[in-house]
Amino acid sequence: MGMSSGPKGGIKNEINITPLVDVVLVLLIIFMVVTPMLQRGKSVTLPKSKSTENEKKDADPLILSVTAERQVFLQNDLLDDAGLEAALRRELQKKPDRRVLLKGDEKLPYGEVRRVMNVARKAGARGIHLGVEELKAP
Repeated sequence: MGMSSGPKGGIKNEINITPLVDVVLVLLIIFMVVTPMLQRGKSVTLPKSKSTENEKKDADPLILSVTAERQVFLQNDLLDDAGLEAALRRELQKKPDRRVLLKGDEKLPYGEVRRVMNVARKAGARGIHLGVEELKAP
């Protein structure tokens, strides 16, 4: 009579890590999809404001960015005034009620922001919203 070490059938006590790997891969895919959506438009230093508008009204605005060097970007495309007007007009023909979010660097003179707003209005933008950074209460 031989002595057997363990229950009949040879079942081993091992941890099954397959569900853990599945969960980690799903989380990785979610972060890969969400991260580019968080940082849209060009990086500019926004002016500070105590009150900010609720951004939930339109989840997908057109991002218009003006850098401190006075370069104008629609989403991530560098454009001059004529190109900006044409590109905005194309986008607004697809969805006329789409908001335009203007992110102007805080170092820009007011006249420069005003010029870009006029170009957007000529292109048919109805609502142009200025991007600001909310001041945190101390």
